[in-house]
Amino acid sequence: MMTLEELCTTGRRIIIGSLTFAAEDIVRFARDFDPQPFHLDEEEARRSLFGGLCASGWHTSAGWMQCFVRFWDDEIRRLAAEGLQAPKLGPSPGFRDLKWLKPVYAGDTVTYAVTFIEARALASRPGWRINTIFCEGENQHGETVIRFESRVIEFT
Repeated sequence: MMTLEELCTTGRRIIIGSLTFAAEDIVRFARDFDPQPFHLDEEEARRSLFGGLCASGWHTSAGWMQCFVRFWDDEIRRLAAEGLQAPKLGPSPGFRDLKWLKPVYAGDTVTYAVTFIEARALASRPGWRINTIFCEGENQHGETVIRFESRVIEFT
């Protein structure tokens, strides 16, 4: 088990969870948010430059968030059981350098991770800080499929 200090150690990479991208989920997400043929139809996808049904990059990004929220909820409960209070995380003021490096195909499992980069106190808001984190996901072959840098507000 990690301590709160270990959790927020600069440069520490933490696996936050995995998600398998089923064909039905890829199509459902695409139908609602990214209705391109290679996300919607297996035959069209085979004829595309991808050569098979693949998830939208936005779906891959949403998968990171799904795993992070589940991970953080578990950490809040774990720390509370140890008599500690987890930092309160608020919204993100943004991200940068989002890269979808490889397609995520139907049946792929992506394992997501976060690395704590830095925390900066907000002078205008005592008790608040902005944390910068490096976020990434690798498929079952160890290939990085997504990476980006994000910021999240922490407050007391």
